[in-house]
Amino acid sequence: MTLDEILQQPFVPLPDLIRKHARERPVHAALVQEERSLDYARLDALMDRIAAALQRDGLKPKDAIAICAATSIEYAALFLGALRAGVAVAPLSPSSTAEAIASMAKDSGAKRFFRDEDLSQLEVWLAPRGARPEPVAIQPDWPFNIIYSSGTTGAPKGIVQPHVMRWRHVQRSVLTGYGPEAVTLLSTPLYSNTTLVSFFPTVSLGGTAVLMAKFGVAAYLALAQKHRVTHTMLVPVQYQRIMAAPDFGRYDLSSFRAKTCTSAPFAAALKADVLQRWPGRLIDVYGMTEGGGACILEADQHPDKLHTVGKPAPGHDIRLIDDAGREAAPGEAGEIVGHSAASMTGYHNQPAKTKEAEWFDASGRRFIRTGDIGRFDEDGFLVLLDRKKDMIISGGFNVYPSDLEAVLKQHAGVSEAAVVGVPSETWGETPIAFVVLKSSSSLGESELLRWSNERLGKMQRLAAVHFVEALPRSPIGKVLKRELRDRYASAKPLDGRGGPRTP
Repeated sequence: MTLDEILQQPFVPLPDLIRKHARERPVHAALVQEERSLDYARLDALMDRIAAALQRDGLKPKDAIAICAATSIEYAALFLGALRAGVAVAPLSPSSTAEAIASMAKDSGAKRFFRDEDLSQLEVWLAPRGARPEPVAIQPDWPFNIIYSSGTTGAPKGIVQPHVMRWRHVQRSVLTGYGPEAVTLLSTPLYSNTTLVSFFPTVSLGGTAVLMAKFGVAAYLALAQKHRVTHTMLVPVQYQRIMAAPDFGRYDLSSFRAKTCTSAPFAAALKADVLQRWPGRLIDVYGMTEGGGACILEADQHPDKLHTVGKPAPGHDIRLIDDAGREAAPGEAGEIVGHSAASMTGYHNQPAKTKEAEWFDASGRRFIRTGDIGRFDEDGFLVLLDRKKDMIISGGFNVYPSDLEAVLKQHAGVSEAAVVGVPSETWGETPIAFVVLKSSSSLGESELLRWSNERLGKMQRLAAVHFVEALPRSPIGKVLKRELRDRYASAKPLDGRGGPRTP
């Protein structure tokens, strides 16, 4: 069966595809890291030894292991080998606190826990060379992995993604040119879904995954040039840093076919810069680790829609609902909900949280709530307004932080800005801004406050501006607004608005 024919199937286990490539392209590089590489024949054999070792240790299909380590060839092989045994993987962030890691590992029900030290001694634990595991008939609804949310708005939740969800990601990836000749540079951690939605399509379709243990602009560009990279998945802050590199233009990036972005808002001006100076297509993907529905903006084909996140992906149903759960009228804003075959099973051990994340239409079709507010423009492109939890209700009016951040970023001295709502006795909530200045700027806080409020509507005016050296971010670049709000948790409520306002 050809690869094209395989992709038409309702479901194919990903480990079976690795086996196919090992038979047909045994010496083609599957994984590359620094000066090391692993071809498909050796990867397939290593996966067998890992699966056999897990079975020897008593793990059964649908059991779980946890991995808390830096990106490496061993990490990738362990993940894939566990899948061959039908074992789900809970990839945990090493940057989390010890308490959080322990809590997530316990919640996942992991029967084995692997750290960096364990991966460095993997050979000692493995089943003997040539070992083959007992065959496992992987089912579409079995858990593939348990991805713990970043905890940007509270305690992390275990998102259970089934095998069929990952298979849908593989099928969708051909739209962006993934295939046997793809060379994908992965610079975000393997515990992040942002990385995995690029990693699994690469190896499932027989391409080469180039792994970076830690992102750095110079290292990234050098690897892209050295390996003639065709695909990459980056978060917006990485694009920002790469495009700001003084020597960006000296690297040969002509091999790129497609660059993808996800996980955080991608500024239109930055998209335009990438399109102008970086060869290859640019695709902005809007979606959640929980799945449901996704939107895709083919930025190179729609340069007039860079302020949007595109249209619903093929086979995806995206709708907007109001606070009462009714569908919003055409042209109105609402919470974004989505339905597709690529959806989580639910939150691990949290049925109540799972129920909160679901919305059903009149026919009973299940949608996943995003917690984002958006609206469709006249051409059917989705415009993101803000996170529902980040929206500020001030004096009874909805204030979208993204609108205020966009104004702040127009100032020549501003590099980054984040706006959050803090308690106000007069207004209920009032917006304040945390701003990172450009190194050349001599701007003052009161000066920027005045400048911004002259350009904002009366209902939007900032109560305060505070300069910070850097915005707190998650490992994949999301601004941690909860941390910014926590800085004000013990402060006296603000009543100012930087100027008079009439409700």
